[in-house]
Amino acid sequence: MKIILNQDVIHVGEEGDVVVVKDGYARNYLLPNGLAVVFNKANEARFKARAKQIEEKKAIKRAQSAETKEKLDNLSVDLVVSAGESGKLFGSVTAQMVQDALLKEGFDIDKKKIDVQSHAIKMTGTYTVLIHLYENDSSHIKINVKSEAQVKAEEKAKAEEEKKKRAEEEKLRKAQEEVEKAEAETKKEIIAEAEAVEDAIRDEAVDKTEESDKE
Repeated sequence: MKIILNQDVIHVGEEGDVVVVKDGYARNYLLPNGLAVVFNKANEARFKARAKQIEEKKAIKRAQSAETKEKLDNLSVDLVVSAGESGKLFGSVTAQMVQDALLKEGFDIDKKKIDVQSHAIKMTGTYTVLIHLYENDSSHIKINVKSEAQVKAEEKAKAEEEKKKRAEEEKLRKAQEEVEKAEAETKKEIIAEAEAVEDAIRDEAVDKTEESDKE
């Protein structure tokens, strides 16, 4: 069936495109969901009148796609899966799992645009996943596939490291307090000695004055 797309449809075309699809796909999915209209002269004229508006929307999509690509190119996400001690996965890494991980990072990517080579991901490790964006734009993100045991071990190691860091900070704080206390005691002793010297000088002056008066 020949149709005109009313919206962008992944793997089919963009808004305004005239495409030919299977009759069942058009009747059961595209047409009832408002994603397309049957191609005829009336609909063709209607879309031609919207051509400028559609092109403006495409320009916005291109800009958004370029911005998303720039952010995704530097992105790395963790996926926690069930795996054996050897690192062999018990299940598969799916597009849904990657989509959920991306959503946590603030990226709402359609699952159909995430190309996961599940058959190639059999072990824990770091892999590359292709993300299809708008038109010819695409991005490769890194996924770190980790086992549940690995994550627990990393969390334990992190907790121990933080505990060690806190202990070192506490030790440093106490040492600093001891230094400050010693400095305060030293300062107090210096002041006391200075006051004693002043008292001695003052007493000596008084004695001399009294002796002078007697003469």
